Amino acid sequence: MRELFDDVPDQSPLDPQEAVRRHIRRPQRKRFYTSAGVAEADGGFSITLDGKQIRSPSGKPIVVPSRAIADAVAAEWNAQGETIDPMTMPLTRLANSVIEGVIERVDEVADDAAKFLGSDLLFYRAGHPDTLVAREARHWDPILFWAADTLGAHFVMAEGVMHVDQPEPAIKAARAAFPTDPWSVAALHVVTTLTGSVLLALALAHGVRDEDQVWAAAHVDEDWNIEKWGVDEEVAARRAARQVDFRAAAGVLRELGPAAG
Repeated sequence: MRELFDDVPDQSPLDPQEAVRRHIRRPQRKRFYTSAGVAEADGGFSITLDGKQIRSPSGKPIVVPSRAIADAVAAEWNAQGETIDPMTMPLTRLANSVIEGVIERVDEVADDAAKFLGSDLLFYRAGHPDTLVAREARHWDPILFWAADTLGAHFVMAEGVMHVDQPEPAIKAARAAFPTDPWSVAALHVVTTLTGSVLLALALAHGVRDEDQVWAAAHVDEDWNIEKWGVDEEVAARRAARQVDFRAAAGVLRELGPAAG
């Protein structure tokens, strides 16, 4: 079972797109168990295959923080057919990332996500046409107002793609709103990298926006282009694959509740 996911810790363990590229190249393994279940464990819940606890690629026991998350991971294993496809198991891959690459360096992973605060998607606005300008404002402005009013993080907006330095106090204020437990930090990192916005990830973590609202906000420009020029099937397929990881991470943030440290 371990070799199915032994690529996850390499390079960035929280980069689902990199994990996607590696897993696609790996041959799938035949299913070797009858059923997956959940058992209580020290510090949370473990997932079992025919009664045996699953472990990370390096052999560490996987323990998840809530019964709901454990049930969801077990459901991924039970949903497998004759062969095991890691790409249909986003929570299992996230669990491996947490155990292998986050638990012992939570602050480092959080700081990596915080780098997006220097060039967040929400800071860079279209100058035209008016319909796109209005759509960006409708989806993005409430998040920026929340960051300013609730977090005390006042960021600078820009038109176009020219980089604008952000105030250090704003970056520090937003960073202070990050969760501190490994699972939430891992999920926040996934949402940030998939949306290009740590502010959207924070809004999700704090319950300010739900996952559908965040996903829509992350794709305002793309959806506007689709309306004008039609769907690119290859782009749509990549987006669907990213959304699988996004929803898994969003579910973890929802289950663990508003980030409170």
